[in-house]
Amino acid sequence: MPDFATRLLQLLATFPLPATPLPLGVEARSSYQEPEVQDLMRRFAQRFYRANHQRVGIFGINPGRFGGGRTGISFTDPVALSDSCGITHDLPQKRRELSSEFVYKFIAELGGPAEFYDHFFLSAVYPLELTREGKNYNYYDAPAIIKALWPDMRRSLTSQAEQLNLRRDVAVSLGRRNGEFLQKLNNELGLFERIEILDHPRFLMQYRRKRLAENVARYVEVLGSLVHQ
Repeated sequence: MPDFATRLLQLLATFPLPATPLPLGVEARSSYQEPEVQDLMRRFAQRFYRANHQRVGIFGINPGRFGGGRTGISFTDPVALSDSCGITHDLPQKRRELSSEFVYKFIAELGGPAEFYDHFFLSAVYPLELTREGKNYNYYDAPAIIKALWPDMRRSLTSQAEQLNLRRDVAVSLGRRNGEFLQKLNNELGLFERIEILDHPRFLMQYRRKRLAENVARYVEVLGSLVHQ
């Protein structure tokens, strides 16, 4: 069997765009088709996902255009990619994506990227970027989009669980609204025994920043407990 990094790159690079245009002017884009992004993903995966053992899947919503949309790596903006992960690149680093900033705070508390990615796989329920009028769009922002993307989300979650050999005893949702749909998908697919739901990093950075240390500690408590199960 190919190693984890090879399977991950194959899964994302071949994940299809929607077969028909999405409603409401929403557009889907796959950065995984870009050679520069593929190179960054390959270097990241070979460094942090080299080991072939099972990991806990942590699922966000869908990639944002300033984070995973630029690097190909979930919740990892260009600043985190170089400063926290040690991977050099030529991407602009002037903008710091709030979700990525929070994620790499709790990753640091859990021992740093090498330790964290040895136990966890950061991803998204829907792996492609969604935008509307040039702005980030969440798959759950409109019932018509949920309906249009539901088969692809089923495919995404199943492929990740099976092809990447994720742990089946638990998965984690980043975001409570996202968790509702991840739970519904899991009820249909029966992939994971339970879903742990945490507040979304962007929500915490935007609306609960005064309690940053407390929120990071909550992540460390929940995720740390899963390492030893």
